[in-house]
Amino acid sequence: MDGRLSVNNLILRQGKTFSLKVSQLELLPRRIYALTGPNGAGKSTLLKLLAFLTVPQQGTIRISGCHGGLGAQRRQVTLVEQSPYLLDGTVADNLVYGLKLRSITGRERQQRIDSALQRVGLAGFAQRRSDELSGGETQRVALARALALQPKVLLLDEPTANFDNMSLAIFDELLRTLPDEGITVIFSTHDPSQPERLRGETIRIDNGRLLNTPHRVKTSGNLPRNEKRPWPEALNMYAR
Repeated sequence: MDGRLSVNNLILRQGKTFSLKVSQLELLPRRIYALTGPNGAGKSTLLKLLAFLTVPQQGTIRISGCHGGLGAQRRQVTLVEQSPYLLDGTVADNLVYGLKLRSITGRERQQRIDSALQRVGLAGFAQRRSDELSGGETQRVALARALALQPKVLLLDEPTANFDNMSLAIFDELLRTLPDEGITVIFSTHDPSQPERLRGETIRIDNGRLLNTPHRVKTSGNLPRNEKRPWPEALNMYAR
């Protein structure tokens, strides 16, 4: 599957005062894209559309090479919201739920859970109850839950809004590795320097309109390909 995300002639009206209109947008696979713009510009709305969670009044969103209807395309995309909701029960219960829906069972299910929790620095948290987690731990469980599904496209709504500088640097390092694992990352941010730090491309949006097409940010150096890095233990003290 190619994994190119294509948006054409998209219109979504909300109430009497706001409408999101995107005539054309092409998001290439294995890239990082940052949505920037003021509050109320339409960033979260666009992310929900790209996640196939909101249906537009007009237009299409397609993942090239994905055959089937809405459900098949939705399974290729995962959205982590700014204030993620966790199910009652344990951390493992939260990761298991989505894997069950996708018929991932047995050893593969356990391997995905263990790997995802390790990557976000929560190895050993599988049996921790979700209502006992701190805000930072909740965000990391939500990210682990998304990574366990192995999506082609990972959408993140303001994922680092409440992080301190050290937490932010470590989180950026994790996101930078994802395209080399075949994942396209699309995230919203108010940090104007974050797209360059992530070697990403910026999509500016205001009042429901795109102000530019994505462009490649020039940076030096590259990360080794296909290298999965665990979330450094140093982050634990900052995210709790």
